[in-house]
Amino acid sequence: MKGGKKERWEQRNKNIVLLFFIVLIVILLTAWFALESQASGKALISLSTLALIGGVLFEAKRISQKWSTVFTITLGSLVFSMLAFLPGKGETEYTIAAHIELWPYFFIFIFALGSIIKHKERIIPRLTEGITLLQSIAVTYWVIDYGLVNTTSYSLKALLAIGLMFSLYSFIHAFTNITITRTGRLILSLWSSIVMLLFSVDNVYRVYQNEQIESATDLMHGAYIALQFFLLGICAIYSIQNFMMLFGFFPGRDTFFNAQYFRDVRKLKDDHITRYSGRQVSIGNCLFCAIFAGTIFAFNYYYQILPRHLAIWTVFVIFPLLLSVFQYRFGRYRLGYGD
Repeated sequence: MKGGKKERWEQRNKNIVLLFFIVLIVILLTAWFALESQASGKALISLSTLALIGGVLFEAKRISQKWSTVFTITLGSLVFSMLAFLPGKGETEYTIAAHIELWPYFFIFIFALGSIIKHKERIIPRLTEGITLLQSIAVTYWVIDYGLVNTTSYSLKALLAIGLMFSLYSFIHAFTNITITRTGRLILSLWSSIVMLLFSVDNVYRVYQNEQIESATDLMHGAYIALQFFLLGICAIYSIQNFMMLFGFFPGRDTFFNAQYFRDVRKLKDDHITRYSGRQVSIGNCLFCAIFAGTIFAFNYYYQILPRHLAIWTVFVIFPLLLSVFQYRFGRYRLGYGD
């Protein structure tokens, strides 16, 4: 057997072994959860939570492009997520049902963290003027649809003014041929992280205001709820990543403005600058982005077809796919995703 075939055969065997262990663990956990659910009289892991996990796994597979990598991270996450079953500090009475309900969120967080560590370069998206333009249009729609433009709070007005300046900055870069300096790339990357973290928090809050899938009145209603949890799972990895890229600028207890803190900040700034492309996107492509996103958001604003958070994340998911189709069919339509 030649070297290449032997390596492929060994890798295949490893994948089979990994799959076997994952299936075995899932079967054992499912049986355990089923018994506990029967004892407590309610489902301890809801279908909505399963849809959330499904979204996380779907995006992890899209990022890694290898099922073997997803299997490895899943196995490690299943093992480390067992920490959820340790007694909590100050917990007077240990209730297994409460820990089972908490377990999926441990698993999702550890899985997302593992994916970030394994695929840092892929998970940190290659930002362009087109992407930050789309995000600025989305946050403008979000502010208008929320009715925040009518606020009487001076602190909120100040935040809106700052956000408006960032948005105008991204618009100016998108619709002019001004060279993107290192400082400009840092500013636009920070703005992107702020917007995406804002949308992530809002998305989590809005999704969990829904009923569970089990409470759905019909199949369409259940699918609608499942879609929101699935999309939330897709954005979970990026939400954690953006959180890390923003809050890394705050000093920790052991790095309170000391030499290590400034080294960490310098590295974080480099990460922000590196992930933002210095290549300029054509004005025509930015115009296409503005018309597409603006039309969808305006239509949804007037007819309220989807909740604002679902409309925004649907555009974020669909638009890159639409661009890929245009790039495949018409090479000149290019906004810069994946550069």
